[in-house]
Order: sequence, then C-alpha cells, then structure tokens
Amino acid sequence: MCRSIKTLRNADPPATDTEVREAALQFVRKISGHRQPSRANAAAFEQAVDEVALATRSLLDSLASPGERVTRLK
Repeated sequence: MCRSIKTLRNADPPATDTEVREAALQFVRKISGHRQPSRANAAAFEQAVDEVALATRSLLDSLASPGERVTRLK
C-alpha cells in the first residue's frame, strides 16, 4: 500500500482530523491512480476522500486500546 500513509492508531497525541483527511487523500490518490482528478471527476474524488476520512475516523474511534480487554458475548 501507499508508504506515505502513516499509522494513525495509538498516536500520541491522537490523530487530528487533518491527519485523517490527509491519509484518506493519499488512499484515494493511490487507488484512483491520479494525483489530481480532472474537473469532470473532481466531485467524485472529493466525495470519496470525505467518505474514506469518515470511515477512518469511525474506525479509529471504535478500536480498543492496547491492553483493553473486550468481553465476548456467549
């Protein structure tokens, strides 16, 4: 995957929204194959970045901290 995307989990201080968006942008650039989209694709590109950033923030917020025990349901 893209080596310029840094690990955001367990960052100290926690990852900012700017860092999350930058990682999302790098991801979308990588999978789309374009550093800058054409005008015709700009809206779709920005929407993808927004959605990836939202999913990333949701994931980071819901991951258990290291050493935190998760109780399993029986």
